[in-house]
Amino acid sequence: MSDHPEFQSLRRAQRRFGLRATIVSVGGFLLYVVLSSFVPGVMNQPLSGRLTVGLALGLGQFVVMGVTAWCYARYMRARVDPLARGLRSRLHETESRRARSAGVPRGTGQPLPHGTRGFRTW
Repeated sequence: MSDHPEFQSLRRAQRRFGLRATIVSVGGFLLYVVLSSFVPGVMNQPLSGRLTVGLALGLGQFVVMGVTAWCYARYMRARVDPLARGLRSRLHETESRRARSAGVPRGTGQPLPHGTRGFRTW
């Protein structure tokens, strides 16, 4: 299964977005830490009342993580889930063809392979 070209395409799609999302999220956090450590004067600049640049950037980390999670879910639904569904249907088709050719009657209680119970992919 792991050598199948469609499976490789599925893995590439997951990795491609995962790498970009990780770079953005971790990069934003590291930028915040570096600014806090090396430019405390900028981070202590007031924006409005008691709100400082540092506090605003710290709260912005929650926004970055939320947007990253939302983009990840949207990307997976649009690009990865269709590939996974197609691969799963072809796998079921191949297994049922193999079972029919081996003479196994339908509904004999043959266990499904691991991970093919019809759960929604993430």
